Amino acid sequence: MEILRGNAVVGQSGGPTAAINATLAGVIRGALQAKGEGFINTLYGMRNGVEGFLREDLIDLTEIFSDAGKLKTLTTTPAAALGSCRRKLKDYETDAETYARLLEIFKKYDIRYFFYIGGNDSMDTVMKLSKYAANHDYEMRVVGVPKTIDNDLVATDHTPGFGSAAKFVATTMKEVLRDVSVYKMKAVTIVEIMGRDAGWLTASAGLVKLSGGIAPDLVYLPEVAFDPEEFLASVNKTFEDHPAVLVAVSEGIRLADGKYIGEGKGATDAFGHKSLSGAAKVLEELVKERIGCKVRSMELSLTQRCAGHILSKTDIDESLAVGAGAVSAATSGRTGVMMTIDRVPGESYSSTVGCADISTIANEVRGVPREYINAEGNGITEAGLAYLAPLVMGEVDVEYENGLPKHIVL
Repeated sequence: MEILRGNAVVGQSGGPTAAINATLAGVIRGALQAKGEGFINTLYGMRNGVEGFLREDLIDLTEIFSDAGKLKTLTTTPAAALGSCRRKLKDYETDAETYARLLEIFKKYDIRYFFYIGGNDSMDTVMKLSKYAANHDYEMRVVGVPKTIDNDLVATDHTPGFGSAAKFVATTMKEVLRDVSVYKMKAVTIVEIMGRDAGWLTASAGLVKLSGGIAPDLVYLPEVAFDPEEFLASVNKTFEDHPAVLVAVSEGIRLADGKYIGEGKGATDAFGHKSLSGAAKVLEELVKERIGCKVRSMELSLTQRCAGHILSKTDIDESLAVGAGAVSAATSGRTGVMMTIDRVPGESYSSTVGCADISTIANEVRGVPREYINAEGNGITEAGLAYLAPLVMGEVDVEYENGLPKHIVL
């Protein structure tokens, strides 16, 4: 294969995670190796994703991270060090001007490798850019690098960022369980967890069962239609066993008619997604009205995305591997692909890094399989827990400075 020589650029898009910078660190490591092999001269970082790239807001990552110590700190720094955006590229036919501008910048900086770290909508950008480059006689390799706490990308067993978020959710639920169990009065605590169309993160609340044998009493995911009457009956039934009822709900739970419990009024984001908030609050009011006991609701909100103090080692190790693997795949000739994490069959957990055609991934959503949810639709099965458990394993040696985790700011 003829060597494609030139520069590379990497960006981060969508919601931040506790592991997206580990993936970036993996890309940087891969690029530094590729530099020594004669493939990549400079790795640029685009600030704020494709929006920053269009402004030519670039920084030289190969120079900044020639210091291995900085790369180590980046690995455990949560959120997106390069900044993010939620811009979705339109089709070439309707926005030729933007694509012409992108091509102009590619040529100006001799960009031959394009790496985009993101979730489902970011993979749509990868698909469109790879097609555009191929159809406009510009040799460039475009690779999607997955990240999302939602864990909803198809073609991969799971996504970087999910394991650490799941570890935080399960730990927080265990701590909340300890808190709400100190009193003998009847009380219901409802915890709302992120997940619009896929309930993977909420399902991870069930992992508490594997650590002490006690789990949240009820877990509700978007994959099963929510029945308010079943919910009330299950709360009352749980009261027969103990007075403190702990419930985990996805922000995306919806009724049988498809309407979200916590659907906002009118507001949508850049990708056309309706704003969601208040699913737990709606259920709090329902319990207050129909049962009349003490009840409270809470949202984990942003804390579940970037909890860098409780990282999953499995997640961080795989994030680094996926980032480095993206560079290896590109320099080997792959383009129009997304990197994947493939679980190796066997009793003990292990995984390998692969890649899949981006056209089979973009704009698809992978939900929690029905066999991972109990028959009643309000809990996680043993099969579901077996899938989730390895992803939160291991602890990371986080650097501390003056008593607090050390972060790098670019």
